[in-house]
Amino acid sequence: MALTVGFIGLGTMGLPMARHIVNRGFSIKLYARRAEVFETRAKSLVAQGATPCMSLSDVATDVDIIVTNVTGTDDVEGVLLGKGGAASFAEPSTLFIDHSTIDPARTTEISQILYTLGMDFVDAPVSGGVWASEEGRLIVMQGGSEEACARANEVINCYAKTITRVGTAGHGQIAKLSNQIAQTITIQGVAECLTFAKKLGADPDAVFQAIKDGMGGSQMMSLMAPKMIAEDFDAGIEARLHAKDVGIAHETALNQTLSLPCLEFVNRQYKAIMEQDLGMRDSSILFDMLKQIERS
Repeated sequence: MALTVGFIGLGTMGLPMARHIVNRGFSIKLYARRAEVFETRAKSLVAQGATPCMSLSDVATDVDIIVTNVTGTDDVEGVLLGKGGAASFAEPSTLFIDHSTIDPARTTEISQILYTLGMDFVDAPVSGGVWASEEGRLIVMQGGSEEACARANEVINCYAKTITRVGTAGHGQIAKLSNQIAQTITIQGVAECLTFAKKLGADPDAVFQAIKDGMGGSQMMSLMAPKMIAEDFDAGIEARLHAKDVGIAHETALNQTLSLPCLEFVNRQYKAIMEQDLGMRDSSILFDMLKQIERS
């Protein structure tokens, strides 16, 4: 029997994911708080047969799987477990898949509440950005039982390049935060190496070309260095999203009495970005933030 999917979170990442589900022939219900979403960005999906829903009760009723891709921990808890949340209307056999990047401990708590309701849960944060979402080539990190993850993969395979089950519920989030630690520290490292080169009188672009294919090069360097060199901080990866993830990682580390000096520094830099209302700029703006340290 064909699966019916409820999808919550039609942002820049979620909308392409929903489109891939539609293109694979699944029956899908889409939730949005504003009707104009179905008249603009999601109009083509509705034309292909997706059912528009203006309430969580509608999107959660008579579906097999509910997918969420929202911003933060409170958002996930709200749409799933809050007053009038999706879990209030879902059948006991429903599987919830959460692609958001949120707190691992609270993810475990969410999963346990859903388990007591007879439902199942897989945390499946993603990496790869908007391009990978549009191309159906996302990297997915899973937390959940083997059975639940296998069931979730019927949908996730619509838009994933690789899927790795890391462990039980919450472990997908641990993997994603580990990814974000490595990612943001790398961005900071690129900012520092280019700042170093420029200060010593070398052409930053020539230095980038010299090192990008060596051991110091990386996908993140290749993405961020040209932006830093051009001082073009128009958003590709919005700094506010990295700020959120780094903040969660930093708080989680503190709760484990874990000292991670590089993470602590990067967290301070992202806090400064947010305090200066620069969160909508690209994360490459870490390069610009170094100028403030140099002046101080």
